[in-house]
Amino acid sequence: MKARSLVMGLAMAAAAVFSLSGVAAAAEPTGGVQPNIVGGGNATQVYSFMVSQQSSGGGHQCGGSLISSTWVVTAKHCGTPYQVRVGTTNRTSGGTVARVAQRIAHPSADLALLRLSTAVSQAPVTIADASGAVGTATRIIGWGQTCAPQGACGAPITLQELNTSIVADSRCLGINGASEICTNNPGGNKGACYGDSGGPQVKQVNGVWQLVGATSRAGNNSSTCATGPSIYVDVPYFRSWIRTNSGV
Repeated sequence: MKARSLVMGLAMAAAAVFSLSGVAAAAEPTGGVQPNIVGGGNATQVYSFMVSQQSSGGGHQCGGSLISSTWVVTAKHCGTPYQVRVGTTNRTSGGTVARVAQRIAHPSADLALLRLSTAVSQAPVTIADASGAVGTATRIIGWGQTCAPQGACGAPITLQELNTSIVADSRCLGINGASEICTNNPGGNKGACYGDSGGPQVKQVNGVWQLVGATSRAGNNSSTCATGPSIYVDVPYFRSWIRTNSGV
């Protein structure tokens, strides 16, 4: 996962977004989802709450996090998918596929809720009480492209993960420190990328993964992934809005 904004190709003006909706939609048949975690590795476990937002043909577009049997948290810039696949490490098989019945976008933040047409059986992730201080260890998860240059490779079939941490807001350009998280690019070359947009940033609390962030965009305005920290929406900050609109 390279820390990019997941809407491929600077769909959000100066900021590089990590979604695959615009970057390689044409390459979808060959696995051209744009954002992938750069420098990560194959998922070491099944994340029951992990969501792949997909087209009607099953092509991956963005990530997301299941927060109840019928609601998903993701990035607003990802748009409205046809369906989601939940709870598998393979974006083409396994888990549960459900159609998307409704999308609710936050009026200002890069955050959205998706209501599923049918309930799924996978266990949702709990939203953390707070994202955490600088230095908090986190993990990012997604099917974003695994090479840094935009459009240089397709999305992996197997879910990727990367251990990283929260860093000072001063390291991310254009960040809203109150409602967004600046997330490190370990070694200067690892992070979120095109196709990772909307996907989860989690931390462990008493051995259980809890949700702290939703992948948003690059923190250095570069279209090349993982060359700087990435910006994630601080999901706990928006707990009240999420509860009001989803009941979760």
